[in-house]
Formats: sequence, structure tokens, C-alpha cells
Amino acid sequence: MMHTHGSYDLSLVLLSYLIAVLASYTTLDLAGRIGKARSGNRTLWIGFSSAIMGMGIWSMHFVGMLALRLPMVVKYDGTLVFISAAAAIAGCFAALQLAAKPQLGYRRLLLAGVFLAAGICAMHYIGMDAMKMQIIYSPLIVTLSVVIALLASVAALWLAFVYHRQRQRYAVRKKLASGLIMGAAVAGMHYTGMSAAAFEMDHSAMHGSMGMFSNQRVMAYGVVVGTLLTLGLSLAGIVIAKRFAAKQRRIEESQNWYKAIYDSMTDGIITLDLELKITGLNPSAERIVGAAQSALIGMPLQEFLRLAVSERSRDLEQILALVHEGKHQQYESTVVNAKGERLSLRVSIATVRSGDGAVGMYMKLRDITEDKSKEEHIRKMAYEDDLTGLPNRRMWQERLAAIASELGKSDSCFAVMVLDIDRFKLINDSLGHQYGDQFLKDVSERILQALEGSGAELARLGGDEFAILVMNACSREELSALAEEIVHQIQRPYPLHHQDYYVTASIGIAVCPEHGEEPDQLLRHADLAMYEIKKQGKNGFRFYQPELNDKLNEKLELERDFRQALPRNELELFYQPQVRSSDGVMIGVEALVRWNHPRKGMISPGVFIPLAEEIALVGPLGDWVLREACRQMREWHLAGGPLVPVSVNLSSQQFYQSNLDEHIANILSESGLEPQYLDLEITESMMMDVEVSTAILNRLSALGVRISLDDFGTGYSSLSYLKHFPIHKLKIDRSFIRDITVSESDRAIVATIISMAEHLKLDIIAEGIETKEQLDILREQSCREIQGYYFSKPIPAGEIERTFFEPLREGKLRA
Repeated sequence: MMHTHGSYDLSLVLLSYLIAVLASYTTLDLAGRIGKARSGNRTLWIGFSSAIMGMGIWSMHFVGMLALRLPMVVKYDGTLVFISAAAAIAGCFAALQLAAKPQLGYRRLLLAGVFLAAGICAMHYIGMDAMKMQIIYSPLIVTLSVVIALLASVAALWLAFVYHRQRQRYAVRKKLASGLIMGAAVAGMHYTGMSAAAFEMDHSAMHGSMGMFSNQRVMAYGVVVGTLLTLGLSLAGIVIAKRFAAKQRRIEESQNWYKAIYDSMTDGIITLDLELKITGLNPSAERIVGAAQSALIGMPLQEFLRLAVSERSRDLEQILALVHEGKHQQYESTVVNAKGERLSLRVSIATVRSGDGAVGMYMKLRDITEDKSKEEHIRKMAYEDDLTGLPNRRMWQERLAAIASELGKSDSCFAVMVLDIDRFKLINDSLGHQYGDQFLKDVSERILQALEGSGAELARLGGDEFAILVMNACSREELSALAEEIVHQIQRPYPLHHQDYYVTASIGIAVCPEHGEEPDQLLRHADLAMYEIKKQGKNGFRFYQPELNDKLNEKLELERDFRQALPRNELELFYQPQVRSSDGVMIGVEALVRWNHPRKGMISPGVFIPLAEEIALVGPLGDWVLREACRQMREWHLAGGPLVPVSVNLSSQQFYQSNLDEHIANILSESGLEPQYLDLEITESMMMDVEVSTAILNRLSALGVRISLDDFGTGYSSLSYLKHFPIHKLKIDRSFIRDITVSESDRAIVATIISMAEHLKLDIIAEGIETKEQLDILREQSCREIQGYYFSKPIPAGEIERTFFEPLREGKLRA
């Protein structure tokens, strides 16, 4: 058999091209409607557009096939012809479903192009297969036709859904030009595909059969029908468009409804065109601006800002630039409107878009003047001290941080002073909080007087603690003079409750950058200096020194170690013998706690006991001492004695703990020590509250334990408590013994105490005996019991047992 490619009728080729252009133009026009359609109508428009586009491509294809002249009769299978048309419509529908989305990315565009190209290729080659003859294809040209179909599909969809969205001007011209390009692409694919086919000449194909189209005239009628169908669908589209127009009217009615809501909004709304001229505003905006709508319409934004002066006007250019980029902007500003009213506003500015393009902007103005007033009241409560009206700790720390950040960038100096009122608690406790508050107000006023003219800022950190921020302060002389003036002002009497009261102040000073640059560091260093001046006697000021930080670190380290001292068994009891002055025989021992630090060795009680009081561990420490002293003394008694008592010091915290008598009774029961061999030493400071102290001491005395009054003569209490309290022994303080050999006054005081104790039938013991001369004087004054280094320093339990207990057991010394 022979093969042929046939020839073409140029008039029909041109007709096929025009059909492709018409279909492309119609598709571009409908694409706009798809983009504007709401979600409920989108599928309808896509289906309609798919039918128009598919039938247009199909019509172009078969007109192109009619243009082909072959030296034989061409017969067509009607079923395959129908299937080819359906394939074209299906491919268009799938492509438009993807391409008609609001945001068409390149991946979705390419996938939609693949679907459209698949439909076109399926339509073409199924239509070719409808020709009842043998066709041989060139694989290379077929591949080329598929590539052209894909490129044409992507280009068509890009023109329809991307290009025309971005460029609205000269829409008709651009759609016509795009239609010509798309028509050429679709026709090019068809004729490329046709050129890939070689037809076998088969004379038997000259005879027709049932169900086949047997000549080109019948085919022409089919194309006409297809074209009429396309026009019919277009007419249907017009009808549908009218229905959408009616719907648009209903939308406009809704818009009128929304406009009524817009006019009744409490927020002011101002609309601007792209040239930043006012195009509209609601009544709330008129009220806020203070001008009528008629005077504002058409007014440029810059002129409007001169009418309603805003504190953020200088930032507006930058704000508008961000709005142009599509970024919604919101800020707060204080505005003076056309009526001279000062308002606080929250302003929102955003771009108004219609379709894919910006058509202007809107400004929303919310009057927050009342809200700001409430916020200011809340801020005042959060940042001001409600008693004195001074800045509080929070505000002062924020101010300090801001100053440190600002001045830290330059060579300027500033100073932080921390001030604490000495003995304020005494006034507050004795007069009550009402007078204590008035006192603090008076103190703050005096500090402000002292700071007048210095530019310093005062704050109350809490209680009786104040802080002062002194700017541009590099001179220690100036700072010292300012601190001295503050101390002087505070020292003056305070008339409260018909009497004059006196207090002093302790001030710590830290200078930036000499003593640190961070706010927390400066405040901490000023605190350290203030606490140091308190230790040195109060009533003064001190600058921070690095060694103070070393002391603090050492103290913190010691505190951490002491918290583990009990669990790690680092504490040990030493015992100091108490002896008869006449013959030196031991009549008792005093238990004294020692801390054997694993690195620092033996640490004095004068160091760790105040630390224990400060960190609230003196209670557990005292309990341990009591238990260990009772246990040890019971062990000595069981070993053969002698049966002497052990003296244990009670801290204030222990003394005032609830159920002290029950607690001590339990310790005695656990250890097995009889009560008369436990001597509890208390101090005069515990006797301040006579009623409470009497009740506690009576319960302890009822247990059978003995009570000794330690450091007698050094307190501030009245001697009347001696007749109220069940006290068995007085202990003369070492401060009276130290100079007894050279001081007549000390000798007289000691003699008086001994005589008083004898008349009150109280035992008496003197501590701190270090020399024979001191011992001789005490013997002369009939002091029967003594304690001190002259006989023995405090020593461990094993050593005191060997030195004092064992000789008495063996009868080497007589008790």
C-alpha cells in the first residue's frame, strides 16, 4: 500500500484558526467572570467556560481536518468523534478548576496546563482515530505536538488568569491580542499533529458502512452544529450573566445596609484614594476630627493633618510606606482636633483592595481618651508608692535601667544611694502603724529637702528603705556632702504623739561605672555599703569597696556550708568546767558548740551563731546542742559521775517556741538525764515581756530543771523581774570581771551583784576568770562559783572527762 500526507484547503485552515481565536477570546472573557464569582457560583462558571473552550477547540480540530484533502473517501466513527469532544471539555474543566483559584502559583499553573494539554491531545488523537483508515505517526513530530500543546495550554492559562489580573488597562485590546496568540498556539498544535500522520491508501475504504460519516459535506454539517452549539452556550452565558446582574443589585442593597452600619459605628472611619485624598468619612470620624464631612471630602492627607494635629505626624510617611507594602499598621497617638480638644486615639491604617489591586486606604480612629485615663490611674498605682507619692521600687528600677543604658554610652557618671532608717521599727512598734506612716512621710519630705537643687531622684523601695539616683555625679566630695546633708536632715527631732522622737540614717553609695555598670550590680553594691555602715554603728554613709563583696561572698559560702554542718556531723560540743572558788573542784560544766569546718578548721561561735540566727537555723542548732549535752552528761553519770549539772544556753527563738517545756521534757526522757542536772541559761533580753516570760519559766521550773540568768547586768530590763521569775542562779558577765583588778567601779558592781544574790537567796557564778588576781578578789567578795580560762578553756568531751571527771571518780580530788 501507498502512504500519503494529503494537502490543505487554505480557506478552511484560516476558518479553523478563526474558530480557535474566537474560542480563546471567549475563554479569556469568561475567565474574568470566574475570578469574580463567589464560591457557590464558581463551579457553574467553570463548567460553562469548559464547554465553550472545549467545543471551540473541538470545532477548530474538525474544521482543520475538513481542510485536509486526501485522494480517498474519509469515513468517521461517530462515537469516537463524540468521545474526542468530551475529552476536550473534560481537560478544560480540570484545568479551569485548578487555574481559577484566587492565588495561582507556578506549580498549580503547570499542573493545570498538563490537564488542558492532555485534553487537547486526547481530543486530537481520538479524533484522528475516528478516521477509518490506517495512519502511521512520526514519533518525533507527535512528541513535538504534545510539547506545543503543553506550552500552548500553560500560555493560555497564564494569559487568562495571571496576565489580565495584573494589567486592567486596555482589557479588550489585550484579550484580542491574547486570543490571536492562543489561537495560533492551538492551531499550531493541531497542524503539527496532523503533519505527524501518514495515511495508507486503501481502495476498500472508499465504501461506506452503517454508523459512519462518509463524506466531508456531512462532516461540515457536524461542525456547523458544533459551532451553533457554541453560540448557544454563549447565549446561555448572557442569560446567566443577566441573572448575576440581578444578584449584583441585591448585593448593592446589602452594601447599602452595610453603609448604614458603617455610619452608625462608634469608631471613626476615613477613606482615602490612591492620591491620599479623603473620599469619605462616617459621623464618628466627623466628631473625632471636629470638622464637617463637606469640609473634609477631597482634602489631601497632609492638609488634614494640619487640621487635626497628631504627635505621630512625623512618622506618617514611614507608616504609609509600610501600608503600601500591604502591611496593616496600628499605633496610638495624641491628637488636638479642629475644635482644640485633646484626644487619645488608636489609629489603624490599611490598604483597600478591589480584586487584585489597591484602590485606596482607610483609617480607623478609636477614641481611647477615657481608657488612657484609666490606664494612667492604674500605672500610677503600679509605679508610685501610695503612702509617700514617691516612685516605688518597680518604677525606680526601670528608671535606673534606662539611665544606665543611656549614660553607659557616654563617659558620664551617676550614683546610687540606698538609705535605711535606723530604729524605725522601734517607733512603728511603740506608736503603731498610723504614726509610723506619718513618720515615713516626714522622712521622705526631709530627704527631698536635702536633695533640692541636686537633680537627684528619690524613691521608696519599701518599709523604711529609700533609694536615690544622682545624675552626673563623679565627684566623691559632692556625693559625700549630699549624703551628710541627708543624714543631718533626718537627725532632727520628729514631733509625734506629743513627743519628740529621734532617728538616724545609714546610707550606702555605689558610683557608676567605678562600682559597676549593671543596675542590679549597683543596687547590690549600695546595699552592701549600707549594711556595712550599720555594722559600724549606724548614722552615717559609706562608699562601696570591692572587699565588701568579698565579705558577702565569704558569708554566702559560709552560709551554704553551715546548712550542711548538722547533716555532715561537723558540729561538736566543747565543755568548760565550772568550779568552786575555794578549792577548784568541778561542780558543773557549760556546753559550748563548735564547728569543725572541713576546710577552714575550727570556726568560732561568734561567727556561725549570728549566721544561724540570720538564716533561721538557730532553732535546729539549739535542739542539737540540748540533745547532745543531755546525752553526754547522762553517759558521764552512768560511768561513775560525778553527778554535776550541764549548762546549756537557750536562744530567743528556742525560748519563745510553742510547747518548749514539752520539748525539753522529751529530750530529758530520751537521754535519761534527771531534770535537776540540766541548767538552762537565758538572757535579760528574753525578759522584756514579763507576762509571757513568767509563764514559760514557770513551766520549765515545774519540770525540775534549773534556770540561770546569763550576762547579768548588761541588759536594759528592770530588776523587778528577779522577784517575779523562778530564777536559781545569776551569772556575772565577763565585762565586769575583765577590769576588776584595776577598776573600783567594776569591783563595786560585782560586790553589789553578789550581795543582792545572797539576799535573794540566789546562787551566783562569775565567768571570764583569767588571772589569779581576779580569782583572789572574787574569793574576798564571797563568790563561791567561778568559770574561766584560769582553770580551763572549753575542751572536747574526751579531754574534759580525762582531766576532771576521772580524777573525781578515783577519789584523787574531793568534791
